[in-house]
Amino acid sequence: MTTHEYDLIIVGAGSGNSIPDDEMVEAGWRIAIVEQGRFGGTCLNTGCIPSKMFVHAADIAATVRDADRFGVHATFGGADWPAIRDRVFRRIDPLHDSAVDYRRGLGTDVYLGAARFVGPRVIEVGDDTLTASRVVIAAGSRPRIPEIEGLESVEFHTSDSIMRLPAQPRRLMVVGGGFIAAEMSHVFGSLGTEVTIVNRGATLLALEDDDVQRLFTRIYEQRYDVRHNSTVRRVSQEAPGRPIRVDVDTAGGLGVVEVDALLLATGRVPNTDLLNVAAAGVEVDAHGHARVDDAYRTSAPGIWALGDAANHFQLKHMANAETRLIRHNVVHADDPRPIVFPVVPSAVFADPQIASVGAKERDLVAAGTPYITATQTYGNTAYGWALEDSTSFVKLLADPTTRLLLGAHIIGPEASLIIQPLIQAMCLGTTVDQIAHDVIYIHPALTEVVEQALLAL
Repeated sequence: MTTHEYDLIIVGAGSGNSIPDDEMVEAGWRIAIVEQGRFGGTCLNTGCIPSKMFVHAADIAATVRDADRFGVHATFGGADWPAIRDRVFRRIDPLHDSAVDYRRGLGTDVYLGAARFVGPRVIEVGDDTLTASRVVIAAGSRPRIPEIEGLESVEFHTSDSIMRLPAQPRRLMVVGGGFIAAEMSHVFGSLGTEVTIVNRGATLLALEDDDVQRLFTRIYEQRYDVRHNSTVRRVSQEAPGRPIRVDVDTAGGLGVVEVDALLLATGRVPNTDLLNVAAAGVEVDAHGHARVDDAYRTSAPGIWALGDAANHFQLKHMANAETRLIRHNVVHADDPRPIVFPVVPSAVFADPQIASVGAKERDLVAAGTPYITATQTYGNTAYGWALEDSTSFVKLLADPTTRLLLGAHIIGPEASLIIQPLIQAMCLGTTVDQIAHDVIYIHPALTEVVEQALLAL
């Protein structure tokens, strides 16, 4: 074993790769980054970025299919899956090597291998032992693999591999009802694959506001074979490349579905268990996330944690915000900055798109919190007419006394964009009256649906 001493060790090169900055370099810090997989982490390689590139292709296909209702005659002639796939990964795959070269060019030592704590701020990577006065755990998460009889003998996929399929499957089963299941069902379904969704709950996207859940579920039920309150009992496959038989337990009894590909989208687990964090004195919660305080310090002195390894959000924009905070705190440990994010927004890039921030109505009801609410449909706005939209809406929740927004939930085209002024209002403490009356909204832009919902409050 060779021992190397550093001022800072970062475990994980997703958001963690953005922590080193000029202040550290100017101070002469010796920095090491350890990455078992690929630089860029989940977001760049298997998550946000490639999936949204696929989603865009699916959106185009869906637009072509619906063109007739706008008086445009168009025919969907199928998808060139290899071309769609290669457009994505020919751009993404080279970035790992260039990122490693970039970091090394700036004087950072990069270790490509599995990290394992063997003591407080002591890490083994292969034949190397690394020590440092400061360590940041940014090791991310991985797909959770459910226990299903016969799974070990079947070709199955997770979000890590489904987008790299050599060919588009004719029939796909998606196990799960969360955002990955929703997005990948849209991708494959819109490109022409027959999709079956096995969802253990009564609605899809159970974390969303109830009204959003219900509408989204109804739309997907019209497009796909959705099995609610169901679980996969067993799977089998005669040989690689052959159809997969799936036995599904439903409320109506046992059903059998044959598919050409199986996607498990049943959540993710933090990678802390792969790091032996207990040896470093880092405490984790029941789900395996490192316990951190409001400055993202773990229970072990000199060790911070961020991203999927430390929170339940599984959101790249949250990890980026945490990175900015930790970048300051590892340099100024005697004057740390606390977390100051009053709300954490999220989006689901399915069809329809969903965006959410703040409280759901059921949370306010359960807590006995007074609130007022208003809902505005896209179809009652000028641009909604242009879209021929008959289902989408903006739902707002506010405090009747302070006039501050408590929550905002949007389902429909460009939801992730038009929610942004509402996020800013919640972060900056702007009242619904100010954001409704003291701001000019462009007519006839889609943002008028937000304006009208605010005016209704």
